[in-house]
Order: sequence, then structure tokens, then C-alpha cells
Amino acid sequence: MEEGIPYVDEIFGLLREEMKRFSPPVVSHLQWKRIRQTPFTVLVSCILSLRTKDEVTAEASVRLLKRYDTPEKLSKLSVEEIESLIYPVGFYHTKARRLKEIAKTLVESYDGRVPDSFEELLKLRGVGRKTANIVMTYGHKEEGYLAIDTHCHRIPNRLGWVNTRTPEETERELKKLLPEGYWMEFNHLFVRFGQTICLPVSPKCSVCPIQKYCKRVGVKNHR
Repeated sequence: MEEGIPYVDEIFGLLREEMKRFSPPVVSHLQWKRIRQTPFTVLVSCILSLRTKDEVTAEASVRLLKRYDTPEKLSKLSVEEIESLIYPVGFYHTKARRLKEIAKTLVESYDGRVPDSFEELLKLRGVGRKTANIVMTYGHKEEGYLAIDTHCHRIPNRLGWVNTRTPEETERELKKLLPEGYWMEFNHLFVRFGQTICLPVSPKCSVCPIQKYCKRVGVKNHR
């Protein structure tokens, strides 16, 4: 039994195998392979994904990034042009303004590059801890960062790993408990798990590969 989180090796191993059945929509999109994977494309996709379904995010990301995949290219678009490309993502008016502003800031203040500093990323308007962690982890391929979204906050609480009220608290507590070797894959794995099996309402406990390790904290109805 591992120190911190019991059976963490088994849990991650079981989730890896189970999640192979569920390909993220953005990865399975036929045109996604044509888009260069860079810190900037990761940043843009992450901003588009906030409070938006995966399928919608995938389509919008491809429409925008297949032609405008650098800060220089995106900064030359009008807000209205960006809106037309990313619609119908949630809050597309606000996101279009944010993307335009971020692209302009990157060109003017960072020589057209996405900062590889967590603190500098947080200085970009509209970039919070979750987005900054994702860019550092999946954009810059840096270790030592733990991206926490709603699934990554809910599931560790449901499993009984932590007892926290906010994603920020979850990030802080998980860093104490979860071995750093798992941080790089944690967000990808647990987001997919939370979207397919460990659903927010009525989770599919009967088919869950890690059901025997779960305390079902806060779960009233399950399948």
C-alpha cells in the first residue's frame, strides 16, 4: 500500500486501461492532426473549453487553429471574425475578446511566445490556475504541475482522497498526497473518467473499474 493514497498504482492502472475505450473528441477529430501542437494551441483550446462541451470545443478549435495557430496570426483578426469561428462555444463573445487580447499581449510583450512560467501565464487576462497548469503540463511538457477542473475536483472528493470545497484547495491537498509521477496524466485521465463513468449525477458505479476503492462520498443515486 502506497503512502498517501492507498492502492494508487492499481487505481491509475485500471483507469488507463478503461479510458482507452474513450477517445477525446478533439483527438478523434479528423482535421486535428493537421494542427501543430504548441503551447499556444493548447492555451487557445483550453480557453475555448471552459464551460463548453468537448464536441463543441473540438469543432471550434479546429476551425480557428487550422488557419490561425500563432499569436501573430490570431492578433490580426477582428473580434467579430474570431466570434464567427468559435461559435457556438459558451460565452463566445467574451472568449473572442480574451483571445484577441491574449494574442496581442503575447506579440507585444512576449515576442510572440507563450510564457513558460506559471506566474507569467497568470498575468494574462482570462488565464486562471487551471489553464496555466494545463499549458505548463500539456503545452510546455513541464512536470510539477497539477491541473484541476471540475472533474478533477469532484472525483478525489468522491473517492475520499480529500475533503475540499474548491479546485484550488484540491490542487493544494492532492500535491501532498498524489506522487508527482502521476501529475502529468492526472487531468487527462480523470476528466475522461468524469465524463464517461464517474458522472456528476448518477455515476455508473456498476461498471466502474475502481468501484471497490471508492467511498462514494456525496453520492445519493448511482447506476
